[in-house]
Amino acid sequence: MQKLRSPEDLMAHITNMDSENSISHVIIPGKGKFTIMLQEEEGKSVATEILANTELKQMIDESREEIKQGLGMSTSELLESLSPENFK
Repeated sequence: MQKLRSPEDLMAHITNMDSENSISHVIIPGKGKFTIMLQEEEGKSVATEILANTELKQMIDESREEIKQGLGMSTSELLESLSPENFK
């Protein structure tokens, strides 16, 4: 367990954490013992995923075009079109 004596020490400690070193126990004098857990960053946004995957971009573009042409179906319309017989 490492003693951290300043905010700078704390920030340096956190900066050095990574996926291999994701849980740390520290002591901050005058405050007590702390467990610091590094969690993954938020998942990629849809826009980021589209930029990284040309096939996904093409699929989304095609879907948008079909919706403009009236060929798409909303979630509500899909649910209304289903019956218990569809799941037998």
